[in-house]
Amino acid sequence: MAASEMRGLLLGLIVLAPAVASAQSAAEVERCFQNPGSCSWNNGVPTPLPHGGQPAPAPVASATRGPDYTTVLQSPEPDRRKIQESLRTLDKYNGPIDANLGSEATMKAIAEWQKGHGYNAVGKLTPTEAVTLNNEAAKAPIKRLDPSAQAAATPAPPSNADLLKSLQARLAERRKAAEPKANAATEALVKDLKAYVTADGKGVAGDQFADFAKWYADTKAADRTIGNIKPAVEDYGDAKTGSAATAEVRFEARQGDQAVTQCLVFAWIEGTPRKNPQAFSCDDVAGVEKWKTDQALKSAWR
Repeated sequence: MAASEMRGLLLGLIVLAPAVASAQSAAEVERCFQNPGSCSWNNGVPTPLPHGGQPAPAPVASATRGPDYTTVLQSPEPDRRKIQESLRTLDKYNGPIDANLGSEATMKAIAEWQKGHGYNAVGKLTPTEAVTLNNEAAKAPIKRLDPSAQAAATPAPPSNADLLKSLQARLAERRKAAEPKANAATEALVKDLKAYVTADGKGVAGDQFADFAKWYADTKAADRTIGNIKPAVEDYGDAKTGSAATAEVRFEARQGDQAVTQCLVFAWIEGTPRKNPQAFSCDDVAGVEKWKTDQALKSAWR
């Protein structure tokens, strides 16, 4: 058949099948004529094939997706906090409610819950697992504490009176341990003081305690004599250069029938001879405390 005759036949078929031809342009029919392999023929009516005559590719099956953990991990912070709260309600988690589902404690708690429910214990939740977890926690019974048991488990804090008694007991114990050394140091001092008075202003007490020597000279110049000497430990403890002691000593000064008590505080570091010795009036509290501070005294007496 000649080409002109074939073209005429095709156009005739289009006229005879207007419903089909109306869906196709003359250009498409011409394309079928020029390249018959690009069209399909049904009862002599051409229909252009898609993709230039090649059969349409088969749809590619989508790859199998793994579990969706990203949705829960990237969910809003309140939702992530809710998951931690649910884990805590179910006694799986006792860490902070900080919305960090990637923390070691949270992932361990999730994995434990998953293991108990037949899920893969990976420490991350799919959306379905998250809903299941929250629903389970919502149905968990509320744990009510027994007030009596709570009171027994949490003892009442000690009162101020109890704290004071405890402090006094510790101080007494510490002082008892230091007492023998403190008394020995004070007795040695008094021995030197008495020797100085007996020698009428001569001896190591005056050599070491210049303020005491001056006081004694003033007392003698006032025509007073020294009678009884009564010591008392004022403080004792470790210092930066050795054991430090302070003693309050009361002197009975007599003038005729009158007796006056005068008080001095002696401070020194134990040694032979005594180190950093100094004497103060008992009224000079600031001076005594400054001496202790300068020596870095750690009291075992107070």
